[in-house]
Amino acid sequence: MNKRRIARTAVRRTVRPPMRRRRRRRPGFSFFLVTLLILAIALLYIFAGELLFPSRDDNAVMPVEGEIIVTFIDVGQGDSILVRDGNHAVLIDAGEHRARQAVIDYLNEAGITFIDYVVATHPHSDHIGGLVTVLRDFDVGYVLMPDATNDTETFLNFLDAIENNDISTRFPSPGDRVQAGIIDMVVKGPEPGHHANLNNASIVLRMQHGQTSFLFTGDAEVAAENWLVETWGTSLQSNVLKVGHHGSRTSTTESFLRTVNPAAAVIQSGEGNRHGHPHQEVVDRLEAHGVTIYRNDQLGTIRMITNGQSIFTP
Repeated sequence: MNKRRIARTAVRRTVRPPMRRRRRRRPGFSFFLVTLLILAIALLYIFAGELLFPSRDDNAVMPVEGEIIVTFIDVGQGDSILVRDGNHAVLIDAGEHRARQAVIDYLNEAGITFIDYVVATHPHSDHIGGLVTVLRDFDVGYVLMPDATNDTETFLNFLDAIENNDISTRFPSPGDRVQAGIIDMVVKGPEPGHHANLNNASIVLRMQHGQTSFLFTGDAEVAAENWLVETWGTSLQSNVLKVGHHGSRTSTTESFLRTVNPAAAVIQSGEGNRHGHPHQEVVDRLEAHGVTIYRNDQLGTIRMITNGQSIFTP
């Protein structure tokens, strides 16, 4: 069987400092003018420092207008998350192929006709199986996926769907931004390089909207969580955590939970699933931290709305 490949493209920008011409210093250059120049620079630092050197903190709170709706679609044992504002949408995963209709129905009910970004967090069937139909039935701007492959029929069908529908593909790196309307996400993972465990290749996204924040972790396990903590530290802090790997004991370590420090957590697992997700020790750990837990297997589809000041569930 011929292996299908997607050509990886990268846009690199090279910024070169402008050439400056040397000027002869005037013999009569005034000491008074030099003093004024120094004073002007000092005033700029005092009154316009933030303008000249804006903060690069990912957690910086910026004024926002409008609401963002985050929906954790019930796809049984799998992940599917729709993030949308009034005019833009980002879909993160779409569960197994057998759950595709649940995703399609919700997208239609939400009035979605165009999806700015489809994020395939990693090439496991419980995350990308339903995306084949989504890519066929909806107009999609870009597919974001990690630089990781799988030899399953599901993954090959997923690649075919991208090619057949002529959709641009990007392989984001940590620090990249994903922006659509007022939706603004920063790519936090995965760690660059090869991952023998595909769960640790999961794309991890953090969304900030005003004073509110969400962390979407795919199936990131302990090794990935440790790297995230070491690399990003407290900038991982988020109000809502999408619990990694459906609440498995392979994820949501004490260190990671302490760093993210969420007020609420969402577990996407199917009722009576054969893995026993979520594992009780993970639930106990979340409860010990005072985290409010929302579970698809108990509540069905979960919807959260943020206006930049607070998050509420209708």
